[in-house]
Amino acid sequence: MAQQLSNQRIAWFNGKFVPESDVVIPFRDRSWKYGDGAFDMTRTFNGQPFRLKEHIDRFYRSLRYLQIDPGLTPKEMIAHSEEVVARNEHLRAQVGDWWLGQRVSRGVDAVGDEGWDHTGPNVVIEMTPLPFAKRAKQYRDGAEVMTTTARRIAPSMLSPRAKTHNYLNMIMAEKPVKALNPDAWALLLDENGNLAEGMGSNIFIVREGQLFTPSERYVLPGVSRQMTMDMAKKIGVACTPGDIDMFDAANADEMFLTSTSLCILPVKNFNGAQVGDGKIPGPITRRLIDAYAKDVGCDFVAQYLKFLQ
Repeated sequence: MAQQLSNQRIAWFNGKFVPESDVVIPFRDRSWKYGDGAFDMTRTFNGQPFRLKEHIDRFYRSLRYLQIDPGLTPKEMIAHSEEVVARNEHLRAQVGDWWLGQRVSRGVDAVGDEGWDHTGPNVVIEMTPLPFAKRAKQYRDGAEVMTTTARRIAPSMLSPRAKTHNYLNMIMAEKPVKALNPDAWALLLDENGNLAEGMGSNIFIVREGQLFTPSERYVLPGVSRQMTMDMAKKIGVACTPGDIDMFDAANADEMFLTSTSLCILPVKNFNGAQVGDGKIPGPITRRLIDAYAKDVGCDFVAQYLKFLQ
């Protein structure tokens, strides 16, 4: 057993630190049945979680919106998350850095005669390796972004600001894009035809030296999105959240994606057309990447490029 624990990632599951293989969710769990749950995700930089408090605060906003009580305070969730990171540190050299995730379901829909030991919310804190090798070439060449015909669910139906386990809207929107180009990033438009977000990524454009990003009302307010806005303020670049239509996107001088794992990923093509002068990264994107990397103490671009195959 000791050998198994030393070689397998450790997770926190309903009050215990266990090997990942021991995390087993009942088939009647509402998250498995309906996507009725919430999660959040950060990454580590050199083994240290990025803005963990901000991620957990966002996580609890999602849980309050869904009216799910995980049975833990935010401080307890942070403490358990930090302990999971510590218990897996000996494995980090093999992978570079981690995704760190917290997941909560509403719990089991019990018929009443199954004898479940636990029917309340299932809580998991887990880690997975970041996909450095898979994405490395995109930091060298730039990403390709394509809009898709499926619209992002409107705030009047279900708030996109909640990070829930139900990703079908974005999964199905991504399918036709991936069929055309497996390496492309799908971008959904909002109900009004403006840029919204991708599956786990926010988008920014640069025009005439200024930064623009979709309004928070129509997208998940990414922690890395906020980090980028913070870095823009630090280097003196104006950033305006609001509507970005297809005309604005077509005339962008620069474009990039942000997410927990990506940090900042420059975009070279938008719907098959070159973005700006085609230089990757553009000057403002470069300044933001440098400021971001300096703030977190990790050259994340070099970290990805190291995995080029």
